Amino acid sequence: MIKVCLADNYPVVHFGVKSYFKDHAEISIVANVGNFLMVRDILLTKDIDVLILDLELEGLSSIFEVKNVLKNFPKTKIIIFSGLSEQIYAPNAIKAGVSGFIHKKEKLETLGISIIKVHQGKIIMNETVKKNLALIAKQSKSERLYRKLSNREVEVLRYLSDGKKNHEIAEILSLNEKTISTYKLRLLTKLNVTNLVDLVNKAKTLEIV
Repeated sequence: MIKVCLADNYPVVHFGVKSYFKDHAEISIVANVGNFLMVRDILLTKDIDVLILDLELEGLSSIFEVKNVLKNFPKTKIIIFSGLSEQIYAPNAIKAGVSGFIHKKEKLETLGISIIKVHQGKIIMNETVKKNLALIAKQSKSERLYRKLSNREVEVLRYLSDGKKNHEIAEILSLNEKTISTYKLRLLTKLNVTNLVDLVNKAKTLEIV
């Protein structure tokens, strides 16, 4: 039996996934967590074969944290199960070492098939992701800069590109305005620009937004 842990923010997702796999012949959902801090505790106390992880999980701020989980728990495979864009996030996740990226619009049957495949050592990605990975390999160093951005930084950058002010973004994301200013400063530094106009133009050039 493949032992699975589901890490997701929403109880309805936990209920749906657990219900679907309740009588599955090969897959057992043995743990459910609602924030990233709990992931390590579960992996330390339970023998987890596959971790189903949402990139928007509370407490998860960067793909590098996912990479650290893989490093510290090499026997556990990770499948990203998220509503975020495959085109933007999947290549980065695959390069970090996850075994698959399944969009939440897919049927749970697809998730089940993927769990079995990654447990067998396979990597799950669609043709679009494969093409993006090939394209990334050909890009210059500057074009790869956005791969260093955290999920939250990409989110803030998108709102900035939409013309929203710091206080508006803070309200949308339920963060304080100072935190948004910090994210903005990080974005300027990481994308090597000095003002908002250049930041937005750089983001558009790199097709981040």
